[in-house]
Amino acid sequence: MINIILVAVGGALGSVFRYLTSLFIAHFFFGKFPLATFLINFLGCFLIGVFFNFSGKFDEKIKYLLMIGFCGGFTTFSTFANENLQLIQSGNYTIALVYMLLSVVLGVLGVWLGMILIK
Repeated sequence: MINIILVAVGGALGSVFRYLTSLFIAHFFFGKFPLATFLINFLGCFLIGVFFNFSGKFDEKIKYLLMIGFCGGFTTFSTFANENLQLIQSGNYTIALVYMLLSVVLGVLGVWLGMILIK
């Protein structure tokens, strides 16, 4: 039961941070490219890499709070998928392709960087 509570608390915090990060980015960037979701997904990948390397050094409960809860609530894969579909349906094929490729490549790079920096 405690693990469920940790996931719920982490998820709530991640969702709030995602919302605040989106507002912050939207304040400075206006364009067709979904920069807020892109940056949030990259940051979430980076953080899960950091948390993964820390997970062996702390109580396993940290994994439930930060990796499953916070990162799960913070990252926005469903939003990413929806934004890509909207880009495709509106004829912005190049932006959709660039967004997908950059998100996947930099997402994996973010996880790796997070893990490397914490070693």
